Amino acid sequence: MSGKPTVGWLMDLCEENYIYLTRLAPEVRHMQGHYLSHLEGATDLYLEVLEQTPYTSLLHLTYYFTHESGQAPDPDATIRVYHDSRQAEVLNLQQHILPLNQGVTRPTLEQKWRISLFLSKWLAYSVRQGHCFLPEQAVTGPGRKHLLPV
Repeated sequence: MSGKPTVGWLMDLCEENYIYLTRLAPEVRHMQGHYLSHLEGATDLYLEVLEQTPYTSLLHLTYYFTHESGQAPDPDATIRVYHDSRQAEVLNLQQHILPLNQGVTRPTLEQKWRISLFLSKWLAYSVRQGHCFLPEQAVTGPGRKHLLPV
């Protein structure tokens, strides 16, 4: 990319994120609850389906790392998936490595581009590692407590 991002480039990136997300969670449209993708030698990846509507899914995707103060999600993304237009938009991204989203409530096009690009790289990396979430792997009810770090 040379120059400032455009709305068209952002939409292309949101489409790319949708493709990666549906590789990571092929049945995301029909999933409910909490999921854990555990691979030997890789960091566990957590997915929570926050909401399902006829045309969208609202997701929470994160790793949990141990810090001095306990468990902390990082990166920590809330993603709206638009199934009809095949787009995945980052609604919120908190992470501590790079200062991408510094608490801005009304992000600019360039900020949206940067956090969408971060999500794209993260999703591509997760897919390459072999992470996957399937509906039959949902952890619900009282048994899900072991899924989420304390």
